[in-house]
Amino acid sequence: MIDDIYQVIFKVAEALELPVVLLAVAALAAVIYETGAFVVERVRRHRRSFPALAQAADAAKSAIADDDRIAADAVLHPVAWSQQMADVLTVFAQESGKPGTEPRLAKQLADFDFNAQRRLSRTRLLVRFGPALGLMGTLIPLSPALEGLANGDVEALSDNLRLAFSITVLGLLVGAAAFALSLARDRIYAQDHSDLEYVAAVLTSGEER
Repeated sequence: MIDDIYQVIFKVAEALELPVVLLAVAALAAVIYETGAFVVERVRRHRRSFPALAQAADAAKSAIADDDRIAADAVLHPVAWSQQMADVLTVFAQESGKPGTEPRLAKQLADFDFNAQRRLSRTRLLVRFGPALGLMGTLIPLSPALEGLANGDVEALSDNLRLAFSITVLGLLVGAAAFALSLARDRIYAQDHSDLEYVAAVLTSGEER
């Protein structure tokens, strides 16, 4: 009975070898994609300037005071460092100056933060997922490698050890790259949120409560 249970466990582990390898390769592809997306995000933010942001916020406030919301949106658009930020600034231009503005702007800020956290969750998942796949990919081939050693099959031993160590390196690479991306993205998304908070504060300053 116990031997049968052991055999089931062995078969399950062997069956997981190919899926784990494929998932590790997919995780590497995901990290490469996220790295490319991060480079694009950084390029878009190279022109970020607080004086430009402050000037745009003041100009938008003046345009809203003149009830020219199209102009307000137009002056805010150049200081949107991402499409998500542009969408929020458009709502700011449409809603500012109306009764009960502050709760609606606060809701937009909260939704922006939620979406940023959702984007961050992709790389945060890979931070844990990569090393876990690396560990599984290391341990699974060890069984056939030890079996090859016991049978004197040097080729099987060598192939399985190479696979085990390669998946280990791949998993650690995925985890390290995803961790670096998560830290960098967390910083730039926090900066975007801070910029939006500043614009909201300018647009609502002086309003009656």
